[in-house]
Amino acid sequence: MHIVIGTQQELGRARLAQMDSYRYRVFVDALGWELACEPGCERDQFDHEHTLYLLACNEQDEIVGMARLLPTHRPYLLDEVFPELMAGQQLPRSAEVWELSRFSAMDLSPNGQPLGGQFSSAVAICLLDAVLRCAGARGARRLITVSPLGIERLLRRAGYAAHRAASPMQVGKHWLFACWIDVAGRSYTIGEVTKPQRCRSMHRAA
Repeated sequence: MHIVIGTQQELGRARLAQMDSYRYRVFVDALGWELACEPGCERDQFDHEHTLYLLACNEQDEIVGMARLLPTHRPYLLDEVFPELMAGQQLPRSAEVWELSRFSAMDLSPNGQPLGGQFSSAVAICLLDAVLRCAGARGARRLITVSPLGIERLLRRAGYAAHRAASPMQVGKHWLFACWIDVAGRSYTIGEVTKPQRCRSMHRAA
């Protein structure tokens, strides 16, 4: 498995189309999110030239996980779509706080059916480690996320420094919560990350 990191311009059209299709299959087909998007292509207003993506790819170069990063001094998902998840607390707006969204580590079979849950533990942990490195190299000290409850168990088991910003809320059919994750909250040194890049290890960028 390797990680591809880049903006839209750096990823290129073919990789973006692959990512959009993966997102649709995960969030719309598999998880049943009601999202305003074209069939087979999941994208929203937070996908633009400043957005940074991390894609986990298998040996066949198929996407098996992804993450989206935005600094919170620009418009972001929690602020504009789910502010109620902060339970009245001030929403972060800082270059030192980045939002992690559209996170998934779901391997998909050729016919589009998920193999396992939304978070394959091995892929999710490797991808999260890469996310922390990438955000830390760009000046982030903390991440804020809009997360399903399932991610909380994974974060605790893997030893991340993470905690709820407020109590979970039911949004449609799903229980969500805002989650803080400390960028330096794992027992490794955050290394420099350059872009674009592909890496074989989630702990050291190549």
